[in-house]
Amino acid sequence: MASNNGGSDTGDPWQNKGHTHTNKLIQHRQNWTRQLIANGVPYGAIILAVIGLVGLVIWTAYYTVPSDSVAVVQRFGQYLKNVPPGLHFKLPMGIDKATIVPVKRQLKQEFGFTTPGANDPYQSPRPNEEKRETQMVTGDLNAALVEWVVQYRISDPVKFLFEVREPSETLRYVSESVMREVVGDRTVDEVITIGRQEIEIEALTKMQALSTKYVMGISIDQVQLKNINPPQAVQESFNEVNQAQQEKEKLINEARRDYNKVIPLAEGEKDQRIREADGYRLKRINEAKGDVARFNALLAEYLKAPEVTQRRIYIETMQEIMPSIRSKIIMDEQAKNILPLLNLNAYKRSQP
Repeated sequence: MASNNGGSDTGDPWQNKGHTHTNKLIQHRQNWTRQLIANGVPYGAIILAVIGLVGLVIWTAYYTVPSDSVAVVQRFGQYLKNVPPGLHFKLPMGIDKATIVPVKRQLKQEFGFTTPGANDPYQSPRPNEEKRETQMVTGDLNAALVEWVVQYRISDPVKFLFEVREPSETLRYVSESVMREVVGDRTVDEVITIGRQEIEIEALTKMQALSTKYVMGISIDQVQLKNINPPQAVQESFNEVNQAQQEKEKLINEARRDYNKVIPLAEGEKDQRIREADGYRLKRINEAKGDVARFNALLAEYLKAPEVTQRRIYIETMQEIMPSIRSKIIMDEQAKNILPLLNLNAYKRSQP
């Protein structure tokens, strides 16, 4: 085995070549460090620069995805993968780029008004467009100021980031276009009063269809109308019309209340009268049938013995009539004079 001052030789040319290359790198780094120190750069500054570079590499090598989001990772600008919530690592120094997309959060866009403290730049209108967005023309050529809110979610983060440029701004344009179309198909009375729910449903359907057609990666949950007012110049006239309509509805409701109060009572009285009439009818029919049966029975007995029956009827009739007669005179065919009877009733009344 041979040895020299440079180290041992194993006989492997690749290993000797590697040692030579490593020695050259070490020598080059030493020469570069000596050159920096010779040029006035302190050795501590070089150490700090190296530490800062290592810290920057570590800082850009990890990222955290919130629980309501996913991360879309790009490598040199090309889409690589979706990453779920949690702590993850990537290639540092801008090689990999992670974009956080809140796929589980409900987002919203406001038209015609602004909510203070909004983080999304596309949530509220620009200061010079807030009034313009609300100005619309209805189907009967009247003007209306319409404010509304669109609530949506990001259903496909890849399409949301790469298929459409500025999808949130595109959604604002789509929403405004659809709302103008829907409002333009209705009268101002429908827009302000009775047609709000129909407008919301139709606008939601058309906005979702356009977002699907444009491959925006957005799912629209709800369209909600807020304040709908006529222009300021005709505000008082519209208020008078609304008051008149409210008064009309009030009178109609009062009339219906009175109708519901009186008509059922009249219906009940009518049914009661009908039932009473039916009962009286049945009573009279039954009484008539009883009288007929009694008369037929009496007739049959009369035909058997007319004189006896006639006398019995006379006696029964007199028994019913006589008690109700106060003054009574009894006459006999053989008597020549009328004999007064003692008034026993007056005598009874005089007794204590």
